[in-house]
Amino acid sequence: MSYTAMYRRFRPTRFEEVKGQDAIVTTLKNQIKADRIGHAYLFCGTRGTGKTSIAKLFAKSVNCENPQDGSPCGVCASCRSIAAGNSMNVIEIDAASNNGVDNIREIVDEVSYSPAEGKFKVYIIDEVHMLSTGAFNALLKTLEEPPSYVIFILATTEANKIPVTILSRCQRYDFKRLTVEQIEERMREALAMAGEELEIEDKALRFIAKSADGAMRDAWSLLDQCLAFHFGQRLTYDKALDVLGAVDTAVFSGLLRCVLDRDVAGCIGLLEEVVLQGRDLGQFVTDFSWYLRNLLLVKTSGDDSEEVVDMSSENLARLKEEADMAQVDAIMRYIRNFSELSGRLRYAGQKRVLIEMALIRLCRPEMEAQEDALLDRIRKLEQTLAKIESGAIAVRASGGEGKEADREETARPTVEPAALPKAIPEDVKRIVGNWQAITDSASQPMKSYLKNANLSLAGDNRLLIALEDGLPFDYFTKEAENRALLEGMLSEFAGKHVETEIRAVKSQAEFEGSYVDLTQIIHMDIEEES
Repeated sequence: MSYTAMYRRFRPTRFEEVKGQDAIVTTLKNQIKADRIGHAYLFCGTRGTGKTSIAKLFAKSVNCENPQDGSPCGVCASCRSIAAGNSMNVIEIDAASNNGVDNIREIVDEVSYSPAEGKFKVYIIDEVHMLSTGAFNALLKTLEEPPSYVIFILATTEANKIPVTILSRCQRYDFKRLTVEQIEERMREALAMAGEELEIEDKALRFIAKSADGAMRDAWSLLDQCLAFHFGQRLTYDKALDVLGAVDTAVFSGLLRCVLDRDVAGCIGLLEEVVLQGRDLGQFVTDFSWYLRNLLLVKTSGDDSEEVVDMSSENLARLKEEADMAQVDAIMRYIRNFSELSGRLRYAGQKRVLIEMALIRLCRPEMEAQEDALLDRIRKLEQTLAKIESGAIAVRASGGEGKEADREETARPTVEPAALPKAIPEDVKRIVGNWQAITDSASQPMKSYLKNANLSLAGDNRLLIALEDGLPFDYFTKEAENRALLEGMLSEFAGKHVETEIRAVKSQAEFEGSYVDLTQIIHMDIEEES
């Protein structure tokens, strides 16, 4: 016998087994008990929330020979034939593939024939919004005044696409997403009733329920997938993470702390680990956005955080600690960036590059002009000034980027405006005069960084290369091989060893106020010689 998927095996057989749609279930049961059954129903809601399941239950109940409190008995001939899919009284139609006028005309012709057995003929039209305009028009009159033995149940995930003329002829029921608790409870009940002896860790089942995003069918499909991958083994939380390509919350915690420390290298390193583990990057962005959402709720709810955030006490304690480290406007900026990223990622060819760019923007608020980014920049500047006043940083800071330890290691001394040099070494003069040609031979991103560099003289007549404070400066100071490659390229051009000194400047004005621009001097020398 072929295997039946879990979402089909555990489809509710009684109204009492339906979770999360209490108002709809109660209304339909009361209509059945009071014999006040309508002729047209519209079930709206996202996928996997029970629209088709309740439609089939309703079809069973109205044709059941011995209904029990509005629910089908499940044992009479009518219930058994409907459950087996053999009943001529329940006709299911997929409007996605049967959306033409001719398909609807067949239905209109069929409704004139009364049911051979049972009380009602029930037409369940799934994804009804896919019908063409002509098909809707063909259905209109029959939907308004069908024979007394015909019931139409229209199901859709996009009610906004259905004509008003159809909506006005139906009783509309909006299905809600299920909560994590409701999904978990239903899965436990169904597995227990079916006698399924499956070893599933509580944390793993809860994670699957959460990953289903409010859809019961998705939850069953995810559980089916996890059990198939680890067949015959106990399903643990870690195994569920592996199968679904998800990331543990400890990784999100580490990533958030790197962002708060402005540690670009740390963020990229954690993302590298996620990629090497084979995690789905789209799911990674979604889950990190959710982690940030929980952080915001903890930050703003105070003592009531346990009621608004559903997680273990250990994770909640860690989240509270991180909430004390971040400001509300900064968290909202992080959420904004990752929400925008989630939309772009769906059609992106280079997902990893987009995520890396987003992480760099989080660490470098000066790259953005939005109000929340400006607040983050001002706050970081205030923190830096406070450290300078207290003596924690005895030299000029690098603009509030990177970790505090990195800032102390890479802090540059304040440079007074330099006097014109008495003489410029010939090798330095040749390098400056041919800087364009030298940089053209470099590869990216070194080429771009060097083209925007300013050139001056340092102590002992060494070539001083002033780079923009940030990625260009970090590229040569934090990666020794990049610095060595640059000096090797200059030495090869000059025919002798060339020592360089690399410093960071925040703007062109800062460079002009603190250093002598060798390109201007050498340009004047060339003009005088000519």
